Amino acid sequence: MIKDKESPIRSCHFVYIVALVFGTIIQFSDESEFVVDMSKTSLIHVPKDLPPKTKVLDLSQNNISELHLSDISFLSGLRVLRLSHNRIQGLDISIFKFNHDLEYLDLSHNQLQKISCHPITTTLKHLDLSFNDFDALPICKEFGNLTQLNFLGLSATKLQQLDLLPIAHLHLSCILLDLEDYMKENKKESLQILNTKKLHLVFHPNSFFSVQVDISANSLGCLQLTNIKLNDYNCQVLLKFLSGLTGGPTLLNFTLNHMETTWKCLVKVFQFLWPKPIEYLNIYNLTIVESIDEEVFTYYKTTLKALKIEHITNKVFIFSQTALYTVFSEMNILMLTISDTRFIHMLCPQEPSTFKFLNFTQNSFTDSVFQNCDTLARLETLILQKNELKDLFKTSLMTKDMLSLETLDVSWNSLEYDRSNGNCSWVGSIVVLNLSSNALTDSVFRCLPPRIKVLDLHNNRIRSIPKDVTGLETLQELNLASNSLAHLPGCGIFSSLSILIIDYNSISNPSADFFQSCQKIRSLKVGNNPFQCSCELRDFIQSVGQVSSDVVEGWPESYKCDYPESYKGTPLKDFQVSELSCNTALLIVTIVVPGLVLAVAVTVLCIYLDLPWYLRMVCQWTQTRRRARNVPLEELQRTLQFHAFISYSEHDSAWVKNELIPNLEKEDIRICLHERNFVAGKSIVENIINCIEKSYKSIFVLSPNFVQSEWCHYELYFAHHNLFHEGSDNLILILLDPIPQYSIPSSYHKLRALMAQRTYLEWPKEKSKHGLFWANLRASINIKLMEKAAEIH
Repeated sequence: MIKDKESPIRSCHFVYIVALVFGTIIQFSDESEFVVDMSKTSLIHVPKDLPPKTKVLDLSQNNISELHLSDISFLSGLRVLRLSHNRIQGLDISIFKFNHDLEYLDLSHNQLQKISCHPITTTLKHLDLSFNDFDALPICKEFGNLTQLNFLGLSATKLQQLDLLPIAHLHLSCILLDLEDYMKENKKESLQILNTKKLHLVFHPNSFFSVQVDISANSLGCLQLTNIKLNDYNCQVLLKFLSGLTGGPTLLNFTLNHMETTWKCLVKVFQFLWPKPIEYLNIYNLTIVESIDEEVFTYYKTTLKALKIEHITNKVFIFSQTALYTVFSEMNILMLTISDTRFIHMLCPQEPSTFKFLNFTQNSFTDSVFQNCDTLARLETLILQKNELKDLFKTSLMTKDMLSLETLDVSWNSLEYDRSNGNCSWVGSIVVLNLSSNALTDSVFRCLPPRIKVLDLHNNRIRSIPKDVTGLETLQELNLASNSLAHLPGCGIFSSLSILIIDYNSISNPSADFFQSCQKIRSLKVGNNPFQCSCELRDFIQSVGQVSSDVVEGWPESYKCDYPESYKGTPLKDFQVSELSCNTALLIVTIVVPGLVLAVAVTVLCIYLDLPWYLRMVCQWTQTRRRARNVPLEELQRTLQFHAFISYSEHDSAWVKNELIPNLEKEDIRICLHERNFVAGKSIVENIINCIEKSYKSIFVLSPNFVQSEWCHYELYFAHHNLFHEGSDNLILILLDPIPQYSIPSSYHKLRALMAQRTYLEWPKEKSKHGLFWANLRASINIKLMEKAAEIH
């Protein structure tokens, strides 16, 4: 999140070499047949079975001692060839004459002593012959035709002024000159280097610096020296060597790599370079030996903008901290980086400082650093990564006098914040704050700069964001990754939030309301959380699908179900669940409402058809029939005792007793009547069923009075039921008075059916027709009871 302001500094790290190599590899990595890597395979010669289409060939770190034309001539498309770290002793340039596309050739770290010069392909951009056994610089006049050459690596034990004349007209980006085996002679040698932007000189790693060659270079912008070993006696030798190289106005970047020196000599080097046109001074892998004493340093006007020292090994165990720190704290430059040195402190400048950028990554600074320091008012960026800061309140107090501070990085410390410490005292100018990889909890939101815009809190111990937090209206970017948050926070307290990073937390059901409350969000990263794929997640998935793909970073590959087990690993975009199982209202409408409708329908039907009544009758009929099955056979032969059972309404009893019974009994027809044949002690229903079963026929006297009688309804039901049970025609219907259809209750649907399906006898009002009526009635019941009983037997 916080960018090092030194990144645009011109350096001698040969970035263009890396770009060329990796760019070439990437270009062909899609087709494996174009790239052949046979490094570290103990080869003693170039394999003969290489694919003809090979474009990148790596044979480095083997035991190859010879190269022949036939080894690579058939590789017409070869562009990159690595042969470094082998045992090649001789090189005939003509072996590359058929490799017209060759751009990158690395023969460094071999045993080359001579080169046979021949014309070489003009496409070559990188040629490395460094770290070999050449006496003189291996420069062929044919190299002058390499107009596309960017990098040239060379080795030599002797130097002559015009060695590089054949390539003086080329505009090289970098020359690497290996002087590890340089042999010092009595006469002073010189070397003129023309038209290179970067020069890298490598000396012997274990020998004190003693090279006295006078090297001059035109248009040199970057100088790098590797393996500089100094003491108080040969320190001047280095300064003299640098005199010719550092005097040019174009040299802006100077790098010292793997430098061992005394503190006194190091200060002399600083003092020597202070008035030079160099703007950026870099020292990597610095070792300080012997002693550290207070040295006089004059900070006169300088063009130096930045000093970067990375990885200091201090072999002096007892020394004055002030003597060491004062030299750095008082420098009148803009940018200072001292990282990976294990410094335990840094002094506050005695006078108002010019520092705008300070980087003290990976030291041992504590909370006491820069406390009560009011001389860093121009400081804009302060980086204190990987130190030993513990108290966020003290850290905020440190900044209160840094009036221009905008960016603060205190990540990878052990910072905590206890609200009992009181209000934090941040300087109001901070807009970028990196508090990642500490031990901060939810309370950190009560200790933040008032104008913060970019806040990094990833990899802490935050479980939630307090809802009563205020003063974060200007926050635009918030990184809460790798914490323990269970919910996706909204933007209620972050009204200006546009970037939210909240992956690797404990969020299982992010709310879809996030997108409504965060209208200004343009980048959301919430992947790699333990998503619970349930109904609650559907709305969030739908919301994600409605926003631009540029907003939700990592979608869909970083968004997968973690629970339940059956969905584990399923991308959220493929999670499907029915609307019915998630929508409670719809579920109620789909299941409950039809159930209610059915219940109402059944209830209405029961009421309309009087089903409870019928159920009760079925129950009683069944019980009676069960008892009948248990009756002995002798009793069964005597069950038919009457010719007919008469069912009538009491309102029609006068007709029944005065007309119907007398006319039937005079013909010896035995009639069963409830008032004379019901058995005392038995229920009415049981008596009705017994009478019907003991009668061959059941006569129903129908009238408007009949349909109003419940007992008549019972008798009709049981008689009709017995009809189906016995399989006989035992019902006789006599219509005494006409019955309008509308007057028949709905529960008498059996009566309706019987009147519609069966023939009934209608009592005529004319006396002349009575004779025919009685004849028909007697005929319908004319049967001998004993015969019927015999049939049953």
